Amino acid sequence: MSEVRIAAEPRTEFGKGGARRTRRAGKIPAVLYGHGQAPRHIALPAREFTNAIKHGANTLLTIEIDGGKELALPKAVQRDPIKSTIDHVDLLLVRKGEKVNVELPIVLVGEVERGGLVNQDLNALLVEAEATNIPDGVEVNIDGLEIGKQLLAKDVALPKGVTLVTDPEAAVVGVVAQQSAAQAEAEIEAAEAEAGVVRDEKQTADA
Repeated sequence: MSEVRIAAEPRTEFGKGGARRTRRAGKIPAVLYGHGQAPRHIALPAREFTNAIKHGANTLLTIEIDGGKELALPKAVQRDPIKSTIDHVDLLLVRKGEKVNVELPIVLVGEVERGGLVNQDLNALLVEAEATNIPDGVEVNIDGLEIGKQLLAKDVALPKGVTLVTDPEAAVVGVVAQQSAAQAEAEIEAAEAEAGVVRDEKQTADA
C-alpha cells in the first residue's frame, strides 16, 4: 500500500455554509476520529487528497496538523454526484500494528473455459489486515474455470497476515454458458411478444 503525507488545518466553520466556504477555498471538509478521541474537524487540500486516493481507497495517510502527525485511513468519501468532486471525508485514526477491517478490490486474472461467460458476484472482499500493511487488492485466478463452476470467498488466496471477514460461502465469481447472439435475440423477442400478449389480454378484460 502507498503512504502519503498531507498537511491539514483545523476547521472552525461548520454546517452547510461553512462546508461550502471550505470547498471554495480549494479544501475538503473532513473529520478525524478513532481511538476514543473526540472527533477533530479538519480541512484537507483538495488536489493533494484527490491525487492520494486516485489509485486506491486504502491509502495510508500521514496527516500533519498543529505541529503533530496522525496516521489515518479514508473510511467514507462523499462525492458530488454531478461534478464527481469530493464533498467530505471521514478519516479513521490508526496505529502501526493495529488490525482494521477494509475492503480489498478483486482483480480477475486468466481465461475461463471456452464458451463460458464470467459472472462476477463480488467486486471486493472485506478482510482484516494490519493498518500499515494493507494490500492494494487481491487477485482471483479464473484460468480454466469450467462452465457451471464457481469460486467462493474461502477459495481466494489472501496475502500473508490478511484474514477473511466476508462470509466464506459467499460466491465471488462463476462461469455460465455463453449464449449466441441469435439465442439472446430470440429470447428477447419471445419475452417482448409475451409481454404484448399480456397487455392485449388486460386491455380486452378492462373493456
